[in-house]
Amino acid sequence: MKDPKVIKIPEILLPKGADMETWAVNACDQFTSDPAYWEEVERLTRGKVSAYHLILPEIYLKDRLHERIEACDRTMREYLEGGVFESVKGGFVLVERSTASGVRTGIVLAVDLEAYSYAAGAKTYVRSTEATIEERIPPRAEIRRNAPLELPHIMLLYNDPSGSVVKRCRLGRTLYDSPLMMGGGRVRGTYVSNAEEVTEAFYALTEGQKEPFLFAVGDGNHSLATAKACWEEIKAGLSEEEKSSHPARYALAEAVNIFDPALRFEPIHRLVKTDRAEEFIAGLPAEGGGRAYAVCRGKKREISFPADIPHGIRVLDRYISEFLSAHGGEADYVHGEEELVALTAKGGAGVLLPAIGKENFFPLIERGGNLPKKTFSMGEGNEKRYYIEAKTIK
Repeated sequence: MKDPKVIKIPEILLPKGADMETWAVNACDQFTSDPAYWEEVERLTRGKVSAYHLILPEIYLKDRLHERIEACDRTMREYLEGGVFESVKGGFVLVERSTASGVRTGIVLAVDLEAYSYAAGAKTYVRSTEATIEERIPPRAEIRRNAPLELPHIMLLYNDPSGSVVKRCRLGRTLYDSPLMMGGGRVRGTYVSNAEEVTEAFYALTEGQKEPFLFAVGDGNHSLATAKACWEEIKAGLSEEEKSSHPARYALAEAVNIFDPALRFEPIHRLVKTDRAEEFIAGLPAEGGGRAYAVCRGKKREISFPADIPHGIRVLDRYISEFLSAHGGEADYVHGEEELVALTAKGGAGVLLPAIGKENFFPLIERGGNLPKKTFSMGEGNEKRYYIEAKTIK
């Protein structure tokens, strides 16, 4: 297939001789209600070379933001000038991440932001999966705007039931192999020497598609949207030749096969905190050929639900919003069935939603564009992508 200019073989920066357990840090958008988590990360990395000093956990977006951004930018320049990094050129990185869910395999590469859009219904090679909240982009753009480096927690999903892409990888030297801090399991990175062949294997996944769709953003949707917004700012002042090679045009990400057996793909359930639990359950728009469960005071019962799960979630979310407007209360999103049942036992009500099958995920995005907010989750917080690889963007 003719190269559609979606994937770029990046020059990857890795810390030279660093303690990888101290270097690698969890995604900035995790544990945003748990200051103790990030306080412990700060303690573990204090005075040490670490990706922690290059990123800004989102729990601190309203805490000395400008001061923290300046500190990150300053440390990036110090690391670049001080020889902290070594360059890995001409290949990808195969990442094997061991968690309680098994060993998840991904490939670190760069994608062309010109081939990506977060607009609902976009028919680009790289598409968002959930609605992007545009108000969340400006503070993240402020973090990225003057940074000389990016470190990604973005995970892109690709649709490869036979595992053809990973099978094509020719592996070279081990780049890192280490436990991860704060219960993150273990990670190993291996150099992929035949990046051109692997790129062709990716492109082959889109053969026969009328509107080629290669990657869906699984994690880091707002991070990639911010990279896109910053690139739009930058390219406005560039010549055509400069646009083609500017490093900010390409975003580093880890691509993971949606059919990877260790990639947990689970629904996110709805909890309604209300003293009118029975009334909420009685008014549920329960119809359709699918099944869900209504949960009230710790007890669940089966209800009808649309077979078109995204449509059913939109209808349910609209009902929840209308109910809360009329009667007060609060809605929340809960990841586990046992947790939802336990929470409703203390009062309130909820709905256990059906999971979207992996085989249906890409077709749903193709047909309907973005999924409703909080439709699915990929594993627990400590299973998210840790920051390890870096790339220049200036």
